[in-house]
Amino acid sequence: MSEGVTPLIGVFDMFSASVAAKHYDGLFVSGFGFAASHYGLPDIGFIAWPDIVAFVQRLRLAFPGRHLLVDIDDGYVDAEVACHVVEQLEMIGASGVILEDQQRPRRCGHVDGKRILPLPEYLEKLDMVLRTRRDLVVVARTDATDEDEILVRAQALAETDADVVLVDGVRSVDWIHRVRSVIGGKPLLFNQIAGGKSPRISLPELTELGVDVAIYSTPCLFAAQSAMDAALLELKGADGRLPEMTPGTVGVKESIELLERNISRHHRPNGREMAPAPA
Repeated sequence: MSEGVTPLIGVFDMFSASVAAKHYDGLFVSGFGFAASHYGLPDIGFIAWPDIVAFVQRLRLAFPGRHLLVDIDDGYVDAEVACHVVEQLEMIGASGVILEDQQRPRRCGHVDGKRILPLPEYLEKLDMVLRTRRDLVVVARTDATDEDEILVRAQALAETDADVVLVDGVRSVDWIHRVRSVIGGKPLLFNQIAGGKSPRISLPELTELGVDVAIYSTPCLFAAQSAMDAALLELKGADGRLPEMTPGTVGVKESIELLERNISRHHRPNGREMAPAPA
């Protein structure tokens, strides 16, 4: 792990990834965002694994130099399917995956009503995934909500060969301290989502708490929803007249310039992205 906290920004489609890649080196394929974008549905288990694999393949082609962490939910129910998905994602160049211990029907990690698999059943699935991967980073995630169970599971996950531990929906700074105390030196991931159960914490504060990786699942998705609502209300209020172009706003030229960066032939042969165009 590098010094300090590594931030990974949640993206939900190629356009949001194009914007996020201007600002951050790490992208996170959020199940919440992908379910919303690809299906127009909440994150309660609708995602089919071939859709995620196809999306990550497009991302890797456009962003060969970015870290890509992929949310694979519970591995799409079956342990054999989870292993197959991990093989597919590693083959196309994903950096890592998050595998959770939820039971179907699953829920977003920051809402009520989550149910979890028996720990031995999850550990068996996790072990199969760990034996399947080669160099892919595997984040072991628990969605436990009972206080005693959170610590039992965090410690059990830390004792596996998983590379990173995530307790999703952690409710306070005190709970970050508690989780950190039971997982020893295992890297810890913290998930922040607007309106979720976890506190808003800066990267320097997370470093002080012993967190190694921070994922921001939905800033692009929620910003897009807010901005689209605002733009369409403005259009309605102006009787359909588009607003004037002012400095800092986006039009045809700015959008094309963003997207042209993603054309694969613009990448160097060694897989490194070309230096970004001047702002």
